[in-house]
Amino acid sequence: MNAHLLTIGDEILIGQIIDTNSAWMSRQLNLIGVSVNGKSSVGDTQSDIIAGIEHALSLADIVIITGGLGPTKDDITKKTLADMFESGMSFHQETYDRISAYFEKVGRPMPPSMKDQATLPDKALILINKVGTAAGMWFEREGKVLVSLPGVPFEMEYLMSNEVMPRLKSKFVSRPIVHRTLLTAGEGESAIARRLEDFEETLPAHIKLAYLPALGQVRLRLTGVWPGEIHPDSESALTAEVENYTATLRNTIGDLVFGTEIQTLQGVVGEKLRTLGLTLSTAESCTGGYISHLITSEAGASDFFAGSAVTYSNAMKMALLGVNPATLNNFGAVSEETVREMAVGAVKHLGSNLAIAVSGIAGPGGGTPEKPVGTVWIAVSNGTRTTAHKFIFGRDRAKNIQMAGIYALNMLNKFLDELTHSVAR
Repeated sequence: MNAHLLTIGDEILIGQIIDTNSAWMSRQLNLIGVSVNGKSSVGDTQSDIIAGIEHALSLADIVIITGGLGPTKDDITKKTLADMFESGMSFHQETYDRISAYFEKVGRPMPPSMKDQATLPDKALILINKVGTAAGMWFEREGKVLVSLPGVPFEMEYLMSNEVMPRLKSKFVSRPIVHRTLLTAGEGESAIARRLEDFEETLPAHIKLAYLPALGQVRLRLTGVWPGEIHPDSESALTAEVENYTATLRNTIGDLVFGTEIQTLQGVVGEKLRTLGLTLSTAESCTGGYISHLITSEAGASDFFAGSAVTYSNAMKMALLGVNPATLNNFGAVSEETVREMAVGAVKHLGSNLAIAVSGIAGPGGGTPEKPVGTVWIAVSNGTRTTAHKFIFGRDRAKNIQMAGIYALNMLNKFLDELTHSVAR
């Protein structure tokens, strides 16, 4: 069973907003065994909408549209669908009463346009939207399903979860699909692929490995599709098979794996710090606070994050972290010696159990033959033990900062694992 997702709106085509709805819907559909075979966007004209729908219906069993259901004149999806399905329009009292109750609750007069929101195609099954004003619509034609949903994300998510997904599961028998994802850091896609050549040779035809690279990280997703006749135990059997291969994959590159599914590196590190009862600070130069931003983007960071010193200048490195002037004079700010002293100084002066220190040349200028743009030194310390590594990234300033942040957190993650193992021994 497959689906095509169609977004409607000039604002998407001109890049004014980003289509996050399709990504969310794709994840939900995959969970019930529906494969998304395409995504497309069209503008706010009747001819574009009809052409987009007909194309999508020619490719898929299920077409889900988002957008164009608002009360303004540029929202024409509802009328277009009525014309397309040769349907009359009728006043839907339940929808009107719900909208009226909402405006009464918030103490605002209901605009006259809301009556149009409750006027819906006769041939549609109306999907009740309890979190907004635009109802969803379910059409069927020649065994295929067309669903129209509002583009507002939380309204779309409500209707998908409470109206669309249950109906799809009851109408279609889907082939089980199982995904498992491992998250890695510290190696690029091609390097990981070389390490996994033998593993990939062992995969059966119905289980695929996908590489999903990002800056400093690669997600590895195993996807299994049930290959035979569907029976009550198909999904559990497929799940067990995919999990066995996932365990083998983890064993093969366990030194790179930091988490699974939708975890983040900062989230994993934060949970380890919380479990160990340790606090962290950062001493940042070229990253300018980016690492502390990543850490505090996770809820509950106050449990373990003490704070940050953004010591961009040498004077600040000396004043706030106690870096020796001779170290800076002899080795420079971008050096192993300096980041080691920064990390130890952060533990001492910021009062944390652990610290990350970063100093580098983010670019685009400032490089030398000995220290080209993209050179970054990172250290992690607990005050008595310190590790430091040099990395050479690229020439793009923004990417260098982001890469330094990920590699710093990855170093901290490994440092914490070593602490845990030493305590266990």
